[in-house]
Amino acid sequence: MEEFKVQVANEGHKHLAEAICKEMEESAKARGTGIAKRNPDYIRQKMEEGKAIIATTKSGEFAGFCYLETWGHGKYVSNSGLIVSPNFRKSGLATKIKIKAFNYTRKKYPDAKLFGLTTSAAVMKINSELGYRPVHFTELTDDEQFWKGCSSCVNYEILQSKDRKLCLCTGMLYDPVEKKEKKWDFIKKSKIWERLQRIKDVVLLKPLKKIEGLSLDLKRLFKLKYQ
Repeated sequence: MEEFKVQVANEGHKHLAEAICKEMEESAKARGTGIAKRNPDYIRQKMEEGKAIIATTKSGEFAGFCYLETWGHGKYVSNSGLIVSPNFRKSGLATKIKIKAFNYTRKKYPDAKLFGLTTSAAVMKINSELGYRPVHFTELTDDEQFWKGCSSCVNYEILQSKDRKLCLCTGMLYDPVEKKEKKWDFIKKSKIWERLQRIKDVVLLKPLKKIEGLSLDLKRLFKLKYQ
């Protein structure tokens, strides 16, 4: 099994920025949604600032990546753009990158709320194990620059048409104040999420009449505490 080095990216990794951006774009195309497009200069800047996590092989080959962004004067932090090279998927690397990013962010910004948007069940599972919970978009940052970053996503028009209250992505939040409370169990609640995602696909991608049960599913999924 391939061994990886997962670390905070630095200037020595800047030559990998092109490969990272290419993989971000290919991943977004394959999924038809998700990762906002970034250019190599932006990725290099994150590396210079110490706001990126990178995974490489022993030979230095790019394997995975994600970056940090701060919003609302440091009150919110997002771990964004998580990708793993196709050659190294299903190896547990995504989990290692997420855990490294989470722990690094918690140390660097101990009082900040961590959040993210995702359409990936795998990412939701990892996030739930770290203590994130699904939330309405209204609980996320209201920083205009964050939402502007979604403009390169293929589903941006949907987000705009819903006044930034709903999209195909699911918002997830980690609040350090709630860290002692029971974690949201993705395994137990995944069926609700899957049903809601199917409904959102129909409602948002193929506008139809209101589907019975949507309100109930929203309440179940976004309930702040679970029994």
